[in-house]
Amino acid sequence: MLEWIVGLGCSVIVAGAAFAKKSLSLSGALAAVVVGTLLYAAGNAAWFGTLLVFFITSTLLSKWKHRQKASVEANYAKSGRRDAGQVMANGGLAAVMCLGNLLWPSPFWWAAFVGIMATVNADTWATEIGGLSHSQPRSIVSGRKVPAGTSGGVTRLGLTASAAGGLLIGASAWVLSGGELNPANVPANGAQDPGAAYSLWSLLVLGGIGGTIGSLVDSWLGAVCQVMYRCHICGRDLEKNSHCDTAAQHIRGFKWMTNDLVNLTSSVIGGACSIGLYTWLI
Repeated sequence: MLEWIVGLGCSVIVAGAAFAKKSLSLSGALAAVVVGTLLYAAGNAAWFGTLLVFFITSTLLSKWKHRQKASVEANYAKSGRRDAGQVMANGGLAAVMCLGNLLWPSPFWWAAFVGIMATVNADTWATEIGGLSHSQPRSIVSGRKVPAGTSGGVTRLGLTASAAGGLLIGASAWVLSGGELNPANVPANGAQDPGAAYSLWSLLVLGGIGGTIGSLVDSWLGAVCQVMYRCHICGRDLEKNSHCDTAAQHIRGFKWMTNDLVNLTSSVIGGACSIGLYTWLI
């Protein structure tokens, strides 16, 4: 019971502060409380802290040079305050991994969790930092230059930021789990210690490679499958179904493949890649 109380208290403080700073909407704050509480109570501070690293860094980056990125972000379906859909797309699957580890303890859950968090962090860093690139993005599908803000557009700066974001999650996971721990070290709540059998090197591999692959998959899905619209008034291609106070025309992608679903799908693939990498490393 103590773990649930502590997890709830910490989550309320963090989500409340984010809501006050307008980084989360009300629905986003409530979803963040649920996810954060589950990660702390069903796991431990390592699970909760790794999510917190993603949230803090992504929030700070979203505020960094916001005016310079405003024109690019105007094309996105969602920007600014994160809602419940975004929170669950980024953290809901991570909570499922934590619950899986509680019910059926295995180091593979932690590998998947690191890959998932590395993917969402890598993708966020690529978007927020890559959006400041002075070079024109190129389509991940065709390699041709595309306008800044185009789904599936990548830059060297964005790719570098993506790798750095994944590596940060790997390093944070190692630090928060206490380094290379004894596999027999199991916490009181019965969940296997996430740091068991993981070295700093292995977690950097899982975070760096798994996160980068997941981020690239996100870009590919954005270019090929994500729903896109075109504004009748200004002619801009965007992820929103309305612009300039009028309904936009659907031009490509599946209408059900929203940005949140793209993020969720890429997280699944990033987590699966990390499991494969862990199997290879051991």
